[in-house]
Amino acid sequence: MEISTLQGLVYYETWGNEGIDYLVALGVFLVLILVFYFVQKILLNKVRKLTEKTETDLDDFLLKVIQNIKPPFYIAVAFYIAVNFLVLSELVEKIIYGAFVIAVVAQIVLIIQRVIDYAVKKRVAKLEGGGKDEESIMKLISQIIKFTLWVIGILLILQNLGINVTSLIAGFGIGGVAVALAAQAVLGDLFASFSIFVDKPFGVGDYISIGTESGTVEKIGIKSTRIKTLEGNELIISNNDLTSARVNNFKRMERRRISFSIGVIYGTSAEKLEKIPKICKNIIEEVGKAEFSRTHFKSFGDFSLIYEIVYFVELPDYDVYMDVQQKINFGIYKKFEKEGIEFAFPTQTIFLNKE
Repeated sequence: MEISTLQGLVYYETWGNEGIDYLVALGVFLVLILVFYFVQKILLNKVRKLTEKTETDLDDFLLKVIQNIKPPFYIAVAFYIAVNFLVLSELVEKIIYGAFVIAVVAQIVLIIQRVIDYAVKKRVAKLEGGGKDEESIMKLISQIIKFTLWVIGILLILQNLGINVTSLIAGFGIGGVAVALAAQAVLGDLFASFSIFVDKPFGVGDYISIGTESGTVEKIGIKSTRIKTLEGNELIISNNDLTSARVNNFKRMERRRISFSIGVIYGTSAEKLEKIPKICKNIIEEVGKAEFSRTHFKSFGDFSLIYEIVYFVELPDYDVYMDVQQKINFGIYKKFEKEGIEFAFPTQTIFLNKE
C-alpha cells in the first residue's frame, strides 16, 4: 500500500471522525482490555498465594469474587472509555452510556449478592441442632435483600438514562400502600418472625408459656410458631401474637424457685408448732437436687395455721421439680403422722347460746 493511500485512510473522515480517531479508539480499547485482563490475573495470583498461608476462608471468597468478574464487564468498560475519543451522535452516545451503566450496576449488585451469600453461609455453618427454622428465615431475608438490591439497581440505571424515577417511585408507593393494606396480617407475621429471629426470645426445643397455654417449641415459621403442649396436641400461634404477648421461657431458667404452703389444725400444741420449720428443713435437705431456703409460720388462716415453705430445685426441668416435690410431700406427711401433727381441712365451728 502506498504512503499516500495510507495517509488517505488515516485522514479519511466518516461519521464526523477521521481514520486516525478510529485507530486511537481501537488502540485504547485493546490496551484497556489487556490491562484489565492482566490486573485480574495478578490479583488472582496474589490472592491464591494468600489462601495458601491462611486458614480463614475469607480470602477464598475474595478469590471467587475476582474470578466471577467476567470479560463482558471489562469489555463494556473498555469500550465506553474508548468511544469517548470519538465524536458520536447523541442517540449513539446514550445507547453506549446505557450499556455501560447496566454493566457496571449489574456487576456491583452481583458482587454484593455474593457477599450476602457468604455471610448467610457463615451464619448457617455456626447453627447447631434445631437451627433449620433460623436457616430458612435467614435465606428468606437474603432473598428479600437481593430483590431490593436489583430494584435499587434498576432505578439507578433508569435515573442515569435520564428517566424521571420520582414519579415512578410515587406510583410504586401508592401501589405498595394498597398491597400492604391488603396483606397487613401477613406482613405483620413476617416482620414478627424477623423480630423473633433477631431478638431470639425463644428457640426450637424451649419450653414456653403464653397466657394459659404452654408447651415445647417445635417449629418457628415465617407466619406462625408451632408448640407441642403437655396434652400432646399441636398449638399454632401467629408470630404477631407471640411478639405482642408475654412469653415465659422456662428453658432459660437456671434453677426453679418453689414456694408452697401447708396448714395444720388449731389446737396443735406450741411445742409441735415450733418443730415444724426444722422438720421441713431436714426433709428438704435430705432430698437430692433441692436446696432449702426457709420455712415460716406465716399466718392464722380461717381454719388452719399456715406455714410457708420455700426451696430451690437445682435443675429447671419440670419433671425433676415434680419428682422433688413429691418426695418432700411424702416426707412431710410421714413425719407429721409420726409426730402426731394433723393437717387441717376446711371446718366450721358453730357456737349456740341458750337463753
